[in-house]
Amino acid sequence: MEGSRAGQDEAEERLMSDEEEEEEEGEEGWDDWCSDGDDDAGGGLLCLFCTSRFDSESSLFSHCGAEHRFDFHGVVRGSGLDFYGCIKLINFVRSKVAENKCWSCDQAFASNSELCSHLHAPRIKGKGPWEDDAYLKPFMEDDSLLHSLSFDDDGVDEDCGMSIERGECSAGNGGLTELRENKLGDTIEDGSDISARFQQGCTIELTNGEGSESLAQEQSDTQLKVARASVNAKAIKSVDDNYFGSYSSFGIHREMLGDKVRTDAYRDALLGNPSLMSGATVLDVGCGTGILSLFAAKAGASRVVAVDGSAKMVSVATQVAKNNGLLYDENMQVQQKQGSQVISVVHTKAEELNHKIQIPPNGFDVLVSEWMGYCLLYESMLSSVLYARDHFLKPGGAILPDTATILGAGFGRGGTSLPFWENVYGFDMSCIGKEVTSTSARFPVVDVVASQDIVTETAVLHSFDLATMKENEMDFTSSFELRLSGSSTVVHEVTRCYGIVLWFDTGFTGRFCKENPVILSTSPFSTPTHWSQTIFTFEEPIAMTKEESLVSSSASVGTDECPAMTIRSRISIVRASEHRSIDISVETTAVSSDGRQRSWPVQIFNL
Repeated sequence: MEGSRAGQDEAEERLMSDEEEEEEEGEEGWDDWCSDGDDDAGGGLLCLFCTSRFDSESSLFSHCGAEHRFDFHGVVRGSGLDFYGCIKLINFVRSKVAENKCWSCDQAFASNSELCSHLHAPRIKGKGPWEDDAYLKPFMEDDSLLHSLSFDDDGVDEDCGMSIERGECSAGNGGLTELRENKLGDTIEDGSDISARFQQGCTIELTNGEGSESLAQEQSDTQLKVARASVNAKAIKSVDDNYFGSYSSFGIHREMLGDKVRTDAYRDALLGNPSLMSGATVLDVGCGTGILSLFAAKAGASRVVAVDGSAKMVSVATQVAKNNGLLYDENMQVQQKQGSQVISVVHTKAEELNHKIQIPPNGFDVLVSEWMGYCLLYESMLSSVLYARDHFLKPGGAILPDTATILGAGFGRGGTSLPFWENVYGFDMSCIGKEVTSTSARFPVVDVVASQDIVTETAVLHSFDLATMKENEMDFTSSFELRLSGSSTVVHEVTRCYGIVLWFDTGFTGRFCKENPVILSTSPFSTPTHWSQTIFTFEEPIAMTKEESLVSSSASVGTDECPAMTIRSRISIVRASEHRSIDISVETTAVSSDGRQRSWPVQIFNL
């Protein structure tokens, strides 16, 4: 037994030694963390593979060939790429490098330096993987290389970037020549009228020469693809700028910080789970004032990277962290640093974090974010959180919160504005109330619904497991039934349901928060939050009853003469074409005690 015990002690010592070495290696990896600064720092064109910048595309591609064995012009000639093929190739390579993958053989590496050491001449045969039209969309916002890219190859028109067979285009066709001079830079800057401009060019071309119609059509199709991708990218950027700009107002942060239900839930989850947070590396997506990062640092995190798309809030969060002695200073000597100085604040979107800083791949232990919007999914910030989870969180790492559930119930007259308008300082203004209620049937309303105004049982629409879900699962359809609850008020045995109210719960479950699981609820039965609830009003109220009763066979289902026992509803929530918005469709069918049904036209709401 003694020998056995000694062997066990020796094994434990070796294990502890190995763990300490691994921990030291991990700390070294984070000590090597550094900020690349702003993309615009130093100006110039950013290399496809490293952080070097150049004044011209020729010097950039010469560097790529000499240092990274990437012969851009050789690939272009070997693959017969036109101008738009070059655009696709650049975006493809940038997307692969962002994932630390070889553009040629797709082999993955742990760091950018390892990737750059591996790079080799292309081994691609046949159709290149960059030929997907998805790569027409710029991978990097405001990529200067795409704006300045010129095209010059034997047998290929310099400006048009398309193969021109002999006799198809004459020197006198000035209209088409002028059209070709609208390079991608113009397309991106003025993509909205690309169709009209191209139609004009085609008209001029057809009047000046024969046989160019097919060429013009082919060029039109390609240019329109670029235009759509470019216009979409610009629209997304515009919405993002407005979105991040809206969070530059301190008023909204005062409202969120003052929401005790929200802030207490995150505080309790972060401070109440030491086995999760002690010594952890933490990524805070959408940090705002930095309150969650402050909680994480206070909970004992060894490093916290806070990310936000608002330049103003990044400045604010940096100052807040500094004022509280928690800001990480990469220029400070290691021996001068205090254990609490762990927070770094980065101005970027989560999807572009790799463009801003160098961090160990999948190097975070914990991902925390307060991403929820009205009706849970409004603002669509969840997609950024899922991207960060897949690219920056360690396998098996914790995401907080890790569950989210959308719930709903039917509401009564008190959930509308009708009672208010019926008595305004003793005057009857119910005519206004009826018009307001009618308008509410076309637009969702974000407001607090009192618990006593909920008239049906609660239904679960959809649950998300944030640790495993895919981005496309954000779009869903749910079918459910609503019956009057036991606590609903019964007037003459009939209660009217005026619509459906939705809310959400998020969970910091025992999967990651083992010592102190937390639930954040926005339910009408809980303390109100700044999210309130989201109200969808029916075109007309539906009369409901709890028990079977004699009904009129000639009356419509859902009326006082033939009340419904059940409301069957199908709700779809999908991301809208407008970035960060959602579309909600509500289908409603009332079912009477004798089985008869009445359905209403589908209602479409945009939030």
